[in-house]
Amino acid sequence: MSAALRPVPRPGVLEIEAYVPGKSAAPAGVKLHKLSSNETPLGPSPAAVSAMRDTAAHLELYPDGSSTALRRAIAAKYGLDPERIVCGAGSDELLSLLTYAYLGAGDEGIYSQYGFLVYRIAILAAGGTPVVVPERDHTADVDAILRAVTPRTRIVYLANPNNPTGTYLPFDAVRRLHAGLPGNVLLVLDAAYAEYVRRNDYAAGLELVAESENVVMTRTFSKAYGLAALRIGWMVAPAAVADAVNRIRGPFNLSAAAIAAGTAAVADDAHIAAAVAHNEEWLPKVSRALTDLGLAVTPSVGNFVLIHFPDTPGRSAADADAFLTARGLILRRVAAYGLPNALRMTIGSAEANEAVVAALGDFVRERGHA
Repeated sequence: MSAALRPVPRPGVLEIEAYVPGKSAAPAGVKLHKLSSNETPLGPSPAAVSAMRDTAAHLELYPDGSSTALRRAIAAKYGLDPERIVCGAGSDELLSLLTYAYLGAGDEGIYSQYGFLVYRIAILAAGGTPVVVPERDHTADVDAILRAVTPRTRIVYLANPNNPTGTYLPFDAVRRLHAGLPGNVLLVLDAAYAEYVRRNDYAAGLELVAESENVVMTRTFSKAYGLAALRIGWMVAPAAVADAVNRIRGPFNLSAAAIAAGTAAVADDAHIAAAVAHNEEWLPKVSRALTDLGLAVTPSVGNFVLIHFPDTPGRSAADADAFLTARGLILRRVAAYGLPNALRMTIGSAEANEAVVAALGDFVRERGHA
């Protein structure tokens, strides 16, 4: 009889540190402004809400296992082949499915120093080995990534723009990264915040996917589209990659409500335009206001900013977080990303943004200049 007294997870599983979402509660008696999860302050498209409600009369029926209507809507919007689109329960599911399809024991997955925490979780869950590459100025370093590639490398994750830093790589740098990778290495471009980027040298990666056999781009409806509660993501991939992921994807991984809401949201261009315009107005305003307080802010192209604090008792990120929370202002601690002296702030409503700036002004004045 085996000496083991209980089932033992396979190697790698217990190395995973469970993902901890941002806080979502404030002390009693204060108004809550939740700016910890990069949710849009404009909420979802009314058309998406209406479409979701219409599914309530048919809850006894399974959803379309292929998310056909949603894939066709996405394909029409971006000029893609719907057969090369795979939908998932958030882009997180797709990022994980890609590792399950292409990584095994002894294989390596690469991501940058401050890359999305799900990459490490997905690589370990698939039995692979995470390889973390240092960044330069909180930005992915193409040359460092290429130097980290070995014969065991099977997948490279690049969040562009990156969360939690808000930095990005211009498209010519992404092309250079791809050109330096072996053909058997899958480059995954995580473009969760692409809708918000307003830089002429940026591209989400659709062109590179169209002309390559080893590039995938993932997107989400959780940010600009305001459908985080429904968990909707999608990816466009070479036909062979889409086929591999569909073979291991759960047959009903998106609910009928998610499919209906996502399909309606894709068609509501005005709602997305409003969300982007709001961010375009407030991102520079907030960044300037925080900088004027003497706080260092990493330049961001997303719908959030990374605010740095001194490693000084009473003036640290942890102290600022407690100070803000007491006022109902919930930002994101990012110590798990290796950034213990920073907070990430979502660009929220005008009221929320102004409240954070005012509160941090009080914090700086009370605790001393940063």
